[in-house]
Amino acid sequence: MVRALDAMSNVGATGARRWDGTPRPLTSSLVSLVLALLLGALSALVMLPAAQHLRSLQDGVRARATLHTGGACMAGKCRVEFEAGGRTVVADLPVGSGGGKSSAGSSLTVRYRADDPHVVARETDTGGGGATVLAVVSGGFALFFLGLSAVAAVFVARQRRRQPS
Repeated sequence: MVRALDAMSNVGATGARRWDGTPRPLTSSLVSLVLALLLGALSALVMLPAAQHLRSLQDGVRARATLHTGGACMAGKCRVEFEAGGRTVVADLPVGSGGGKSSAGSSLTVRYRADDPHVVARETDTGGGGATVLAVVSGGFALFFLGLSAVAAVFVARQRRRQPS
């Protein structure tokens, strides 16, 4: 009687077995493909342009600045305050900037465009290194998940070939 009840508890209304907690290979393949696409987009559409933007400021005007608002500088959440053309400018640091561990009030050197002082970057970031590293890492993970998706798709195809129709 107990065995019959256990067997019935694993059968749903349609007669199919319920999910046992392990993902199906097709689901794994799709999730890996979506992760690959998201990481590839992050790399190609966000981090590579950020690295190019940082490198474009290498020849900008140099100024001493104070970190006005600290936080997640790599995500573009930091602000600096500096003098440009005789006026005080408060500008956002771009995505891909370093210095997230610096506290508000820290002194740093920035480079800005002479025609637009609101376009600014930390001088140590103008090589684009941090953003380039993140672009390469996210691109590498995108390739990893793309490969994982391909392996899962091959596994699904082989499994379907083995099953009698």
